[in-house]
Amino acid sequence: MSQSRQLHLGAFMRPVSIHTGAWRYPGAYPDANFNFGHLKAFAQKLEAAKFDAFFMADHLALLNMPMGALKRSHTVTSFEPFTLLSALAVTTERIGLIATASTTFDEPYHIARRFASLDHISNGRAGWNIVTTANPDAALNFGYESHLDHDARYVRAREFFDVVTGLWDSFADDAFVRDVEAGIFFDPARLHVLAHKGPELSVRGPLNIARPVQGWPVIVQAGASEAGRQLAAETAEVVFGAESNLAAGKAFYSDVKGRMQAIGRDPDCLKILPAAFVVVGDTIEEARAKRAHLDSLVHYDSGIGSLNSLLGYDVSAFDPDGPLPEIPETNASKSARQRLVAAAKSKNLTIRQLAQKAGSYAGLAFVGTPTSIADEMEEWLKSRASDGFNVLFPWLPGGLDDFVDRVIPELQQRGIFRRDYEGTTLREHLGLRRPENRFFVKSI
Repeated sequence: MSQSRQLHLGAFMRPVSIHTGAWRYPGAYPDANFNFGHLKAFAQKLEAAKFDAFFMADHLALLNMPMGALKRSHTVTSFEPFTLLSALAVTTERIGLIATASTTFDEPYHIARRFASLDHISNGRAGWNIVTTANPDAALNFGYESHLDHDARYVRAREFFDVVTGLWDSFADDAFVRDVEAGIFFDPARLHVLAHKGPELSVRGPLNIARPVQGWPVIVQAGASEAGRQLAAETAEVVFGAESNLAAGKAFYSDVKGRMQAIGRDPDCLKILPAAFVVVGDTIEEARAKRAHLDSLVHYDSGIGSLNSLLGYDVSAFDPDGPLPEIPETNASKSARQRLVAAAKSKNLTIRQLAQKAGSYAGLAFVGTPTSIADEMEEWLKSRASDGFNVLFPWLPGGLDDFVDRVIPELQQRGIFRRDYEGTTLREHLGLRRPENRFFVKSI
């Protein structure tokens, strides 16, 4: 491994913990997901630890599970991502700010304006997590009777990306001359009208905001299906993977970066960061005991609600202590469904066991001491199974404090994580180039 190859770390912060029992853990802040004072403190601590980014997922539907499960969820009230990140932009200075925005239920002009604004407000720290929205209940909140087909969502997403990035390139970087004496604010020759008319979208443009500080906010993608991998290979600069073991991580890494090479993209222009649930203890046994106690706080009603949502199919009527039935193809996230079905078959898990996994976290987990966790993270980096991780904290603030105060110093001591930021923008943190404007060459 080259000495210059280092881990990139994002913090998954919406919800503040993906674990449905997190808000009930001893010492946890029950309102951490919807308390600006807490979230500001978390962001500032992550920045002090030199994290690359603060990442906010999003969902566009609430009634996507039975009330028995919903009433136990700490995510029923959450801040809208752009509002929160805009507020955090003025309370932090360096950490990247990544938000999810849907290509299915929003319009390109809206997305382009919001992210361009966030990039300017934060001085170049914005990132857009492109999602097609897997939750079929979201359609009901936007005037649709049913969700768009999975593949159709990705067709729209691909065109959506082209439109948004085209809108970001509306103005040349040097368009704003601001000549006070002549009374000329901008040079019309350095303004481009997109005039896009495609199969899915029609957008004239131009965008009514200057080109973002980073050229484009960093493009992030999380889909792991065939369509999602191809979209990532064509467009993404960061991928939040969901592989749960080293072999799967290496296969995903090789596949997506191989797709990039096949279409002429430099694989180094993409950072693959699997989600990693991290529980820290003085000993491995203590860490496992913490995880076991946390998992015990997942009520079955909550777990089965999460399982049904991930499967896109209601298994509540089946025997909880029986096997998972055959699950038909659905219009929900294909990768999440496939992982659960595969786990049920390979480990002979009951519906109850699967529900507990779904309500806790069934993906990649590093549960151990600072040394053992650093060992595992370093192995993923060295074997090119990842370029870093999107860290999920088990509860807040304790789980975040454990990682920042104990694991980060271990990674720094090994020389695989920064001790300070070298740049000011998210692109600089990630080692990504600033994209050229497709419509203009810079004036010399």
